[in-house]
Amino acid sequence: MTTLSIQVDEKVEKEAEKLFSDFGLDISTAVNIFLRQSIRENCIPFDIQKEVPNADTLAAMKESEDMIAHPEKYKSYHDVDEMMKDLLA
Repeated sequence: MTTLSIQVDEKVEKEAEKLFSDFGLDISTAVNIFLRQSIRENCIPFDIQKEVPNADTLAAMKESEDMIAHPEKYKSYHDVDEMMKDLLA
């Protein structure tokens, strides 16, 4: 056996400890499982992708930017009741 020393964000470590403990594992065992699975499959055993927003999300982002830049073009409401009355009309 050898010791592997890695740096991990403290919050990530705490969340990982909680998750792995639910499976009866400690971080060391979970990392060993990851390493063995990587070797077995000869790859990283999960997809690593850049999150790319779809067309609907991009349109919503553009609209929200326009709403911030030009609030006069958009209707606003003082409360939910007022908004619902307008929506249901």
